Amino acid sequence: MPKDLYAVLGLQRSASLDDIKKAYRRLSKELHPDRNKGDKTAEGRFKEVNEAYEVLSDPKKRQMYDQFGTKGGPSQGFSGGAQGFDFSGFDFSGVDGLSDLFEGFFGGRGTGGRGRDRGQDHEVEIQIPFMEAVNGAEKELQFRRMRACTSCSGAGVETGSKHVTCKTCGGTGQVTRASQSFFGTIQQRSVCSDCRGAGKVPEHRCKICGGEGRVQEHAHVPVKIPPGIDEGQTLRLQGEGDAGRQGKESGDLFVHIRITPDPRFTRDGDDIRANIVVPLIDAILGGEVEVETVHGSVKLEVAAGTQPGQVLRVHGKGMPILSSSRFGDHYAQVQVEIPKKMRSAERTLLEEWRKMQQAA
Repeated sequence: MPKDLYAVLGLQRSASLDDIKKAYRRLSKELHPDRNKGDKTAEGRFKEVNEAYEVLSDPKKRQMYDQFGTKGGPSQGFSGGAQGFDFSGFDFSGVDGLSDLFEGFFGGRGTGGRGRDRGQDHEVEIQIPFMEAVNGAEKELQFRRMRACTSCSGAGVETGSKHVTCKTCGGTGQVTRASQSFFGTIQQRSVCSDCRGAGKVPEHRCKICGGEGRVQEHAHVPVKIPPGIDEGQTLRLQGEGDAGRQGKESGDLFVHIRITPDPRFTRDGDDIRANIVVPLIDAILGGEVEVETVHGSVKLEVAAGTQPGQVLRVHGKGMPILSSSRFGDHYAQVQVEIPKKMRSAERTLLEEWRKMQQAA
């Protein structure tokens, strides 16, 4: 029987969907075959992690799993009755992973099993400088994936050959097995392991891909980073994951964005916050100062009597707002510059000013 899915991901049953996603990303990265070539243990764990994620990331499947549990797991068996439901009589040999098991019990794929032949999604993480998040950028991602076999055009059959009806399931894509439990004889329907639910198999398999319709490659995929992207956001490149088996739908590529901070600027949503140094005389009498923004330097009028800590707004000089032509604002917090050295004439004028203030 399958292991407890929460334990596979190293989580408690109270884990949130966000916790599940984080655990999956971490483990799939650690156990990915590209990082553990030839390690059968890591390969098995990688498959378990994917199966656990497929169930626990789907609210409906997770609800069913939480209700019925796994024999010997924390829920102490399938809790449909006082003694739990005993599935020991079922033959699970035709079920390729827990996701298919749950699809079979609770709906979803129906008779096809086509979802399993869809290419696997890939996830990558890239680090970009702060100003590339402002202006946008083009990057090239490199990773290993499965691409469609060019020899058979992804079909999995030799040239001149074709797909024929699967003899094991008679073209239905499913097989039915009778098994015994304390309820009596139970018929369990599962995906055919020979044709994987397709109902057809290659008459003569392609010699290059072995009938899979795909081979491994070192991919170079361009990705456009849109202006205004934020830390932690994810870009989805549809169809840039693994090619599907025998011409089925390709998986997607998910690009997680990390941004290196810029010491000059702090992002606040679509706005930018920064400090601005204003000379004492300009803070007192008013004047014009230069403000550095993410779009370059601009001139800003400072009113007479501007106070330290006061925040000045520069309209439309903040971050680009995603999927629009608008921009946030730039907020500059005033730091008044007090001179450390003064000429004699300047000191004399300030002394005179102090006397005037004291006499007022």
